[in-house]
Amino acid sequence: MEFDSNKAIYLQIIDALCDRVLSGELKAEDRIPSVREYGAEIGVNPNTVARSYEKLSDSGIIYNKRGIGYFIAEGAKDAILQNAKKQFLDEELPKFVDRAKLLGLSLEEITAEMQKH
Repeated sequence: MEFDSNKAIYLQIIDALCDRVLSGELKAEDRIPSVREYGAEIGVNPNTVARSYEKLSDSGIIYNKRGIGYFIAEGAKDAILQNAKKQFLDEELPKFVDRAKLLGLSLEEITAEMQKH
């Protein structure tokens, strides 16, 4: 895993696991690596992974079966989608709209480009 120096590593781990759920790579009730396993796999201190898992657990995305490991929670994909959409609309879209206005892009031009992609 390559890390972006502009964002905390534990947040990047959260994003990576959420992306795997959204893509369908991880599904409800799938086991994910232990804190130590995942830390070794991606070359990160286990404490950093533990912090990520704690946040994901607090959000209801994963849960811990004591003595067995961490699993993707039922409804995790819907929760991730809901949070990601809200974050996009609240944080990213306003920046995009401001930039589009600055560049004089019309809604029609933006829509046409979106349909290409």
